[in-house]
Amino acid sequence: MAVNLKESSDGDVGEMAEINVTPFIDVMLVLLIIFMVAAPLSTVDVPVDLPVSNARPAERPDEPIYLSVQDDLRLVLGEEGLERNELRQRLDARTGGDREQRIFLRADGAVAYGDLMEVMNALREAGYLKIALVGLEDTNATAEPVGAAPAQ
Repeated sequence: MAVNLKESSDGDVGEMAEINVTPFIDVMLVLLIIFMVAAPLSTVDVPVDLPVSNARPAERPDEPIYLSVQDDLRLVLGEEGLERNELRQRLDARTGGDREQRIFLRADGAVAYGDLMEVMNALREAGYLKIALVGLEDTNATAEPVGAAPAQ
């Protein structure tokens, strides 16, 4: 609060109704300088020449093909169980031999990473390279494809 030190005619010192904005401007200028220095530090410093893509986003298939790995390492294609040695034949029958279709791979949380990689290798050997890993957004959600990463 600012105070007027001039005495009025009755001898009382009166208050000024104006706000002193100088400290506010000083703080804002300091914050501006901090952000100007910190902003370049928060960017990635690895130079990458990314190619331009004009591809349209992939559409979700009407009937996605789900391959599930249960906690006891049994495989389930859709709703039907299968053995690992018949994976290629059953996938070919389900896809009509189209190996460009994306396979949505679901695995129980108890399945070890190495066991999941064996299933992905079996899919790769069968010729299915487009594999999407399915996860849950939170514990109350149902299984939906969250992200897709093609197996290379």
